[in-house]
Amino acid sequence: MTMLREATGGAHEAVDAAFGAHDLATPAAYRRFLLAHGRAVPAAERVMAALPFARTLPTRAALLASDLTAMGVASPDPLPFAPGDDEATLWGVLYVVEGSRLGGVLLARQVAPELPGRYLGAIHASGQWRAIRAALDEAAAGKDDDWTARMIAGALATFTLYAAAAGAS
Repeated sequence: MTMLREATGGAHEAVDAAFGAHDLATPAAYRRFLLAHGRAVPAAERVMAALPFARTLPTRAALLASDLTAMGVASPDPLPFAPGDDEATLWGVLYVVEGSRLGGVLLARQVAPELPGRYLGAIHASGQWRAIRAALDEAAAGKDDDWTARMIAGALATFTLYAAAAGAS
């Protein structure tokens, strides 16, 4: 997993900067933040669901839709997302989607208490991130450079999806 973090660090920082520009304490900015996530998360979760391990994890698209409804807006259409459906690519997608859940914990602290917070409040269960990291490492163990490159490409494609969603808000 260290390799994945190092290979995607620049893309991760760009997405963090794009979403970090929102002042989540204000309703208008928080609404834009949720709409941007609404363009990415359902598409990424749908792709990731082809991976059996991913189906053991709770999804957040419905929570996001609920928060958008509570903010008085409909869920946007997800952006097109078709990074590939091979196992390596799907593990890369999972890495980004589940990693974003960790970032959500920090962002949730910025949300005003009167605003809906189901989506950002959907944290990993105790030990779940550790299990995800172990599953990622196990999936990549002993694989060749091509497999690793496809996993990295899946992660980068997912960061690109999130960046495009942030830019569309």
